[in-house]
Amino acid sequence: MSAIRCLVSGRVQGVWFRASTQRQAQALGLSGYARNLADGRVEVLACGEEGALSELRAWLCEGPPAAEVISVECSIWEGESPSGFTTA
Repeated sequence: MSAIRCLVSGRVQGVWFRASTQRQAQALGLSGYARNLADGRVEVLACGEEGALSELRAWLCEGPPAAEVISVECSIWEGESPSGFTTA
């Protein structure tokens, strides 16, 4: 089990990014969360198998159709892994 924390920049708030990320993560069997940050970015924490994390990371670079992703910065997460996948 591994975990990553990603910060997604661009037009990612108000375009169903968090809900779409939740659907993708759940389909991949990942736990974690997606939440808006005050600076306009979306923070995504995802925990699960390496292959599934790679797939989610690739999806984050595109996002849902209305999003315009400029950058995705991911780092390894060593904190506690949540159960389920939520949006905040």
